[in-house]
Amino acid sequence: MQNSLESLVNVLESYRGRDKVIRTLCYGSQLVGGVLSEKPGLSSAQLGKSLLLFSAQLSHCRTVLRLFDDLSMLTYSQSYGLGAGEEDSALRWMSVLNNVADQLYYPCEHIAWAADAKIISAKSDKWWILSGILWGVSLLLGVFRSMRVVMLLRKKLRKSTRGDSSEGTVASRSQLRRQVQGEVLSILSSMADLSNAIHWMPPGFLWAGRFPNWLVGLMGTTSSLIGLIQMGASQAVSA
Repeated sequence: MQNSLESLVNVLESYRGRDKVIRTLCYGSQLVGGVLSEKPGLSSAQLGKSLLLFSAQLSHCRTVLRLFDDLSMLTYSQSYGLGAGEEDSALRWMSVLNNVADQLYYPCEHIAWAADAKIISAKSDKWWILSGILWGVSLLLGVFRSMRVVMLLRKKLRKSTRGDSSEGTVASRSQLRRQVQGEVLSILSSMADLSNAIHWMPPGFLWAGRFPNWLVGLMGTTSSLIGLIQMGASQAVSA
């Protein structure tokens, strides 16, 4: 119990960890609230509405916190550059385009938020749509990149399987399998988020606007839990 509490505190003390926890609570509340709001009975409907309002406030909280993400994203994009360190050209250009989409996403969302908050005189609709498109593009590129990584890792696994079976080679194969599993989880997470990104597109595009609240919450909760699992696995490896 004490170890679990300490682990939670450690997660909440970091910005990325806190954001993942808030995201999970946000979508989890939307999932439960969406289910309850569709159930008969006044008490269930009222609790569902309260959870949906709570989810909306957490979402707004994350939007405000992202006002400070531009510089960290810019630093990462500059350090990656044109991906000179990548051996695979397809991975390099997908990563570069992904960074461009992410970098453009933030100012578009900031303008939309500022317009909604009446800080600037502008219509927020087009900026929310543009930020949603950039998010969707980033997610799609992330899926393609992870699929490419999986393909390259499997090639390495096949080569190592045909080689010797020394202790070092076995450990290397085990590490490659963990990397493959991590990329598969990334694909599932991005696909769940992409389904929501399409839902928030303008009406008429695929299934835009057709998801009920509980389904949006389910997709977001799935993605969020995968993110927490990956963060926990990363911390375990670094420890």
